[in-house]
Amino acid sequence: MRVLVTGAAGFLGHAVVAALAYRGHEPVAFVRDASTAPRQAAATAVGSLEDPASLRAAVHGVDGVCHLAARARVRESLTDPVSYWRTNVGGTLNLLDALTDRETPASLVLASTAAVYGTPETQPINEDAPIAPTNPYGATKAAADLAAANVAATGQLGAISLRAFNIAGAVDGCHDRDLTRLIPKVLAVQAGLAGELGLNGDGTAVRDFVHVADMAHAFVLAVEACTAGEWRAYNVGSGRETSINDVLTAAEQVTGRPVRTKRNPPANEPRVLLADSRRIRDELGWQALNSDLLRILSDGWNALTSTYAAPE
Repeated sequence: MRVLVTGAAGFLGHAVVAALAYRGHEPVAFVRDASTAPRQAAATAVGSLEDPASLRAAVHGVDGVCHLAARARVRESLTDPVSYWRTNVGGTLNLLDALTDRETPASLVLASTAAVYGTPETQPINEDAPIAPTNPYGATKAAADLAAANVAATGQLGAISLRAFNIAGAVDGCHDRDLTRLIPKVLAVQAGLAGELGLNGDGTAVRDFVHVADMAHAFVLAVEACTAGEWRAYNVGSGRETSINDVLTAAEQVTGRPVRTKRNPPANEPRVLLADSRRIRDELGWQALNSDLLRILSDGWNALTSTYAAPE
């Protein structure tokens, strides 16, 4: 398949392009700047979600799209919701419009998020949980999922939404540079690129971490499985209960040094968020083969320190 990857220049985008190429597909990197396209891309298309003409040109001749381009910071979405609605919903609508202006249906896989569920009491979370986002980021992703489902129902495409929990690690030396996320921030502290880790509460909050390589493989399986006229949602997480303290302990083991932390008062956030990923395992045969915590941290650390020299 010839597959367009929006947001190909990003952390997850690099991994998805690599996974598609490894599987024998032809990934086309959709980027704002051609110099940022992953080296495994078979071709590059320059444009943006806000430019409908560039999207129509980019989807011409492709069999599917992995739609990753988005704004994805929860706290930022609270202070700048308009930008999130403009990009995550408006940009997705532009893409859907381009995909419906074709003679043959395409496959569409959207990078969605567990944030669409909000903070349900029942854990782990399955795909039947109510959609109840608690921030603009989650709300915009839920809206994009619904828009794709509505268009798929017309028969003009087949769509799958992959609802990720916490993606980390590295593929092909490309690590996550977003220090608003826990694992990139911990590794940056360990590499001397950040002063300390602010830790809310006692560190016993539990989260679900999935290796970016496993997430990328989910995109490959999903783009191959889309059926015109249908939309499906899948949770993608390891299902492993990992506390913040577990991350700190593993980081110290991987890097050989204690993590500098600053203890803050507890924040108003859920104590547990875990994925029930049985649907994608049963229906698509996906497995979290690389999502051991030490593997996630080791791959992230090796990628980071190959770029920056860690202090002794």
